[in-house]
Amino acid sequence: MWIRLRQIAVVTSDLLKTALDVQTVLGVEACHIDPGVGVFGLKNTLWPIGNQFLECVTPVTSPTAGGRYIERRGGDTGYMVINQVDDVASRIAHVGELGVRVANHMEYDKGGFEGIQLHPADTGGSFFEMDQMKVEGAENVDGPWWPAGSQWADFSRTERVRAISAAELQAVDPERLATRWAQIAQLELHTDNAGNPAIEFDNASIRFVEATDGRGDGLGGIDVDCVDRDAVLAGAEQRDCVVNDEQVLLGGLRVYLRG
Repeated sequence: MWIRLRQIAVVTSDLLKTALDVQTVLGVEACHIDPGVGVFGLKNTLWPIGNQFLECVTPVTSPTAGGRYIERRGGDTGYMVINQVDDVASRIAHVGELGVRVANHMEYDKGGFEGIQLHPADTGGSFFEMDQMKVEGAENVDGPWWPAGSQWADFSRTERVRAISAAELQAVDPERLATRWAQIAQLELHTDNAGNPAIEFDNASIRFVEATDGRGDGLGGIDVDCVDRDAVLAGAEQRDCVVNDEQVLLGGLRVYLRG
């Protein structure tokens, strides 16, 4: 039984601005636009970061859940932690035993994909999604990922960044949130080097920190493994996204530069 961080989603009010920020700073190339999100009143774009993905969704109608979330968090913000698992049926059974509601059960036979988005009122922090690919090669870390289209690997650019190595969830009570996510993920809770509660997925860490920015609980940041930090910072200077030499701001996310 394994779980991998495969995709991070942000929700922003201006997809074009966010796209220009992401591409100029991270040096990535868009791989997919999913018309299916239109049913939720959204439009989107995905960019590969190695074999993981950053997605931006933007409301195109009103009201939408995404639009309400932007209002609630006071602007562009992290939205979803999207994970790949090898056993979605057992995950569904487990969250049912915990009393965690499934907000959206997705089944796309053509894409060999089944996934669940859990109700954020029951998980805390953000949307927690667990998806299984049921096609040849799905076990591979570079394997197919239906939400990013069938040709995503052709668009993967790693000259500046090569992976998302962590997600940072913030909360008024990070220990409580961490305990809940560990229960859902069926993983042991531990303390990281900075003293934060954390859980370890197969390819990334999920850490839980105190909310100190006035925005409350939510997906506050990610870590990216840098290949060319100077180029990242130069792009961030162009787009006015620099926080400091260790951090840039993209789509309302704190993006920590590692490596």
